[in-house]
Amino acid sequence: MAKKVLIVFAHQSSGSFNAAAKNAAVEVLTAQGCTVEVSELYAMSFKATATAEDIKGDVKNAENFCYLEESKLAWEQGKLSDDITKEQTKLTEADLIIFQFPMYWFSVPAILKGWIDRVLTNGFAFSKEKRYSQGIFKDKKAMLSFTTGSLESMFSPTGINGDMNVTLWPLQNGILHYCGFQVLAPQIFWAPSSAAAEDRKSMLDSWRTRLQGLLEEKPLSFIPLDCFDEKAFQLKPDVHEKHSSQEFGLTVGIHLNKPLPPHSQMKAGC
Repeated sequence: MAKKVLIVFAHQSSGSFNAAAKNAAVEVLTAQGCTVEVSELYAMSFKATATAEDIKGDVKNAENFCYLEESKLAWEQGKLSDDITKEQTKLTEADLIIFQFPMYWFSVPAILKGWIDRVLTNGFAFSKEKRYSQGIFKDKKAMLSFTTGSLESMFSPTGINGDMNVTLWPLQNGILHYCGFQVLAPQIFWAPSSAAAEDRKSMLDSWRTRLQGLLEEKPLSFIPLDCFDEKAFQLKPDVHEKHSSQEFGLTVGIHLNKPLPPHSQMKAGC
């Protein structure tokens, strides 16, 4: 059965390197028989702020408005705004979601963060019972594909920007894995704006090559939810003991006072 792919694209220019990366993904995945849909957030003038305007009709508590609770109730009652429900439908139908963007301030652009805040609604994308390895989207894959302004060496453990694995942890674990996605290794285009033309072409060629087998790739590894107790969500004693003699910690987030495992947020199997 043909796979469905959603690309959430966050760049203002159709002539940008990010646009070229997006176009390459559309071309290669379509050639493989995939159905590819693109949400071009700037072209859509997608609203970035999560407000009461996202809810049709009256809210439950206007005086002490809580977006987390009100959006969940609106989702349950079919009262979310049309721009949100349209994106939720795209996401529901997709087998793979690719987020294509330029890294801004060690994170995603505001318009993409707004998509995350508004589309990944409480109840629709996660709940207290369904998150992390038991998450709602555990049968879907997702990945980050982005450009940096800094060189790769600057995002190393000894570089001025620090370890890229640490930078990626909140995005990949705290958002994607939290919603249950199987997270594929990121596609990082290191400083294309300062690279020579032939190097930019090489970056896109490498991306095209990867896209050929992207749907069969193994996801990154995260600690299963059942490795934690159900009260304080601390590592269970047996899990802690099992890994106490290992050279590296478990993940970027839980490393047992040991060195961070190299490339754990950048390569599968690390």
